[in-house]
Amino acid sequence: MTQTLLISCLYIGIFIFAQRLLTNWIARLSEAKQVSFKRTKMVTQYITYLLFIIIACLWVVSLGIEYQQVSLFISSVFAVLGVALVAQWSILSNITAGILIFFVFPYRIGDRIKIIDKDEDVSGIIAEISLFHVLIERSDGITITYPNNLMLQKGVLKLTQAPVKVPSESPEKDHTQVQSD
Repeated sequence: MTQTLLISCLYIGIFIFAQRLLTNWIARLSEAKQVSFKRTKMVTQYITYLLFIIIACLWVVSLGIEYQQVSLFISSVFAVLGVALVAQWSILSNITAGILIFFVFPYRIGDRIKIIDKDEDVSGIIAEISLFHVLIERSDGITITYPNNLMLQKGVLKLTQAPVKVPSESPEKDHTQVQSD
């Protein structure tokens, strides 16, 4: 009984230490990247949940519960989650993309961007980056909600100023070159 209590306290201590370490690291990273507090809090919560699941699995195995029983339970949970998440693939995809955008996305709120999309002109200023989507305000006042997974799949241009339209050449122009000496 004492050994079980000691192991439990050890894993609780490991969880608290690792959670604080990760929280501080994410906070420093979000300050450096100028990420909003709301986004930082959401990413911290998801990483804390993942850490808790990992520590709980290690704790159960170290308590002496047979590995086959634990693996059967975990595989059953993952099978149920797999079926549920396949049905909601876009949600899982957007959450994963949202976490990736937090760590590696080179654009910030307030940047003027253009997403290369053949169907729609998606350009404007990034108003908000959330876990599921990016809000882009166009110059005509329309706000576009763009899914995070598409944001990672498509090319994104950072515009330094308002997009400049290239004037089309009129058919009356003479296309001859004049060479000067």
